[in-house]
Amino acid sequence: MTKTTPKQTTSQIRADIIDAALPDIVFDGWSLSTIENAATKNGYDALTVKAAFPDGITDILDAFADLADQEMLKALAGTNADDLRVRDRIKTALIARFTYLNDHKEAVKESLKFWLNPLRKPRAAKIVWRTADHIWNWAGDTSADYNRYSKRTLLSGIIAPSTLVWLNDHSEDMIKTSDFIDARIANVMTLGKTINKFKSQ
Repeated sequence: MTKTTPKQTTSQIRADIIDAALPDIVFDGWSLSTIENAATKNGYDALTVKAAFPDGITDILDAFADLADQEMLKALAGTNADDLRVRDRIKTALIARFTYLNDHKEAVKESLKFWLNPLRKPRAAKIVWRTADHIWNWAGDTSADYNRYSKRTLLSGIIAPSTLVWLNDHSEDMIKTSDFIDARIANVMTLGKTINKFKSQ
C-alpha cells in the first residue's frame, strides 16, 4: 500500500520525496535512483515517482527549489511584512531561504552544476523568477503589467549572485551574505530610480 492519498497534490508528493532524499544527496548526489530509494522508504511506489517527476532530474531539481521556497514562506509566516521597509522585506525573505538551505549546501551545489548547462538555463531562470515572485507576493507587492515583471526580474538578479556568495559564506550568522544582499539591493534601487528618471524625461 502506497503513502499517496487522493488529498495529496503533486507538489506535496514531490516535497515529501525530496525532503526524504536530502540526507542522502550529500553522499549519493542527485540521481533518479536516490529519489526512488527515498520514495520507496517513505511508502511511494515507482509509478508515483514517475508521475511526480516525469522529466526526471529536471523535475526533481525544480521540486527541490520549490521546497526551499515553501520552507521560506513557512519561516516568514510569523513576520508581518508591513512592519518592515521594502528592502528589509526582501532581505528577510532571502535570509529565511538561505537559513533553511544551510543544512543542504552540497545539494544546492550539485543542483547548480546541473543548471549551468546552457540548454537548461531557460528552465533555471524560470525557477529563480518563481522564487522572486514568492518573495514579492509575501512582501505585499500588487503591481501589474510591466512593474510586476520588472520587479521580479530585478530580484532574480539579486537571488542568483547572493546564492553564490552564500555557498562560500562560512561566517557567523551569514554576515557576508547579509552584507552582500544589502549592497545588491542598494544597487538595484539606484538602478530603478535611474530608469524611472529616464522614463520621465
